[in-house]
Amino acid sequence: MSHDQLWEQGLEQLGCQPDEAQLALLKQYVELLNRWNKTYNLTAVREIQDMIPLHIFDSLVVADFIKGDNCLDVGSGAGLPTIPLAIMQPDREFMAVDTNGKKTRFIQQAIIELGLKNAKVAQARIESLDSEIKYDAIISRAFASVYDFLEGSSDQLASGGTLYAMKGQYPTGELQYIPKKYTLTQSHSMEVPFVDGERHLLEFTMSQTTA
Repeated sequence: MSHDQLWEQGLEQLGCQPDEAQLALLKQYVELLNRWNKTYNLTAVREIQDMIPLHIFDSLVVADFIKGDNCLDVGSGAGLPTIPLAIMQPDREFMAVDTNGKKTRFIQQAIIELGLKNAKVAQARIESLDSEIKYDAIISRAFASVYDFLEGSSDQLASGGTLYAMKGQYPTGELQYIPKKYTLTQSHSMEVPFVDGERHLLEFTMSQTTA
């Protein structure tokens, strides 16, 4: 299957309809990631044929679930899901955070080259961010555990906001340790085009009355 066929079929299965400019930006991002990856080892996925489903489709599958005007991406790595979502959702502001300088430099370069006005990046630990800036949505695609994600990110959550944990298998064991101030409000089982294996998106809210 050619790359163009992969894009066409995968986006159709996702129900995602980028315009010509957005599709060009998605492709440009993958090409940029592939180029940087040869030198800086940003991702274990080495081939464009695999990057398209494993990174782009896997990021876009959550697009319809994200709510709010702004979104914080915790442990963004090479800009996933921030960059694909920012391309497809130009009216929402995105902030990508990662501790790895190579990865945040790549994200910054991608933001510049793609001309994304609605995306920013910071090299920092989530705990060190300005807690005065609040986010309607906080998402993580690659955080170690649901507990660490929730506890590390909650200071940044706006009142009435939602924390989104992207996971592979449903994390039954991890959920036993979630503090009571967090409520699992929704869980979505998702199918990513051309990707085998389970994918889940868990939505959490936080009680405003619990310190």
